[in-house]
Amino acid sequence: MQIETKTPETAKEAKESVSGTQLWLVVMKAHHALQAYSAQTRANSGLGDSDFRVLEALLHKGALPVNVIGPKVFLTPGSISVAVDRLHKQGLVTRTEDRKDRRVRTVDLTPKGRTLIKRIFAAHEAEMNKLAEVLTGKERRQVARGLRTLGKEAARS
Repeated sequence: MQIETKTPETAKEAKESVSGTQLWLVVMKAHHALQAYSAQTRANSGLGDSDFRVLEALLHKGALPVNVIGPKVFLTPGSISVAVDRLHKQGLVTRTEDRKDRRVRTVDLTPKGRTLIKRIFAAHEAEMNKLAEVLTGKERRQVARGLRTLGKEAARS
């Protein structure tokens, strides 16, 4: 595992350098704070975090097989099955067996589910956009680019 390191270009940058451990702590603290902030947008929706993530994925990606949804929303095979069962019982999703392979079940939003997640996601999106206003557009792009690069490197290792 060879990771290319970048050296600071100026004395000021060297003085302000952040170790990998410091960066990890900042990212983890920010992640937890963002999770809590995000939970506030769902507080009165009746949806838990995993249900929100499943419905949001279906809203933006369309109908998906259960085994595809799980990794997209960071749920294990057992957890995604439980979440889909729960959402199905509430009338928010449908499950359809694949005609060619009965082991594959495709999940899609019902009209009730689509209406609910559109409303909840719109409120969530507005809150996340409001929060992001503490950063300039340039800073948002830099943070997104940096975290994407860091995440891809961590995934490769």
